[in-house]
Amino acid sequence: MAYDLITMGRIGVDLYPLQTGVPLPQVTSFGKFLGGSATNVAVAAARLGRHTAVITRTGDDPFGTYLHEALKGFGVDDRWVTPVPGLPTPVTFCEVFPPDDFPLYFYRQPKAPDLEIDAHELDLDAIRDARVFWVTGTGLSEEPSRTATLAALAHRAKSGTTVFDLDWRPILWKDTAWTDPDAARPFYEEALRHTTVAVGNLDEVEVATGVREPHAAARALLDAGVELAVVKQGPKGVLAVNRDGVTAEVPPLPVNVLNGLGAGDAFGGSLVHGLLAGWDLEKTMRHANAAGAIVASRLECSSAMPAPDEIEAAVTAGAVQ
Repeated sequence: MAYDLITMGRIGVDLYPLQTGVPLPQVTSFGKFLGGSATNVAVAAARLGRHTAVITRTGDDPFGTYLHEALKGFGVDDRWVTPVPGLPTPVTFCEVFPPDDFPLYFYRQPKAPDLEIDAHELDLDAIRDARVFWVTGTGLSEEPSRTATLAALAHRAKSGTTVFDLDWRPILWKDTAWTDPDAARPFYEEALRHTTVAVGNLDEVEVATGVREPHAAARALLDAGVELAVVKQGPKGVLAVNRDGVTAEVPPLPVNVLNGLGAGDAFGGSLVHGLLAGWDLEKTMRHANAAGAIVASRLECSSAMPAPDEIEAAVTAGAVQ
């Protein structure tokens, strides 16, 4: 049976402080969680009842073993999660200063295993047959992941729904020359040619298109070949525009933010769920916004992904209780 969703991209261990408002040098205890944006999207969709899998790589180490166990516990198929000898599983630390300051510290040296995904190892038939396939901008940052990502997109050839999470994180691009958006943009343009849905915040759509104004950026993404452009505007909510001219602009839900990290991944998992369910654009965006807001009210990411009734309750209440 074909998967509802296959994601491809980052995985790692999130080590989040259990004290909020405390700088890392003073933190005394941490929680360990499954992390990585593409992986969290698969977890979020699985929590909503979808049959999901992730394509990624870990170190051949105890943290890698932990990630396999965590994926299975969340109901995400781990068959395409393979070890890379000699490279450690990445870990990520953060500081938690609510409501809007969450510095991230990535430990992905000398190279993250998830950037060692090779095109020759891909199950291209499964990728083509999945109802939704999800890739990220970080997957374009380094070889062989860059070639593998573009090969998977080209083979899929827009069958089903193909989502490109623009995911611009210049700190994860090894060659400093590529931290210049103008240098990275050709890779984004190539990925967009094979994409039906593009998702990104204002910084990310500017990297992909050279345009920052939300409506103009959405039009630029549509001109680049996608069928649906989703532009996250932070406190102004989310703008979604499809090729038929249907537009939805949805404000954020009121929420007491504890940790904003992971909210975008919850948004992504709910977006996939809404697209698969055939919801109209506004309903899809309202539920995705609510899913993100719920995770922002919690410390962790993967284990914080909401269930359908939690999202429905937040949408009905117009706020995260």
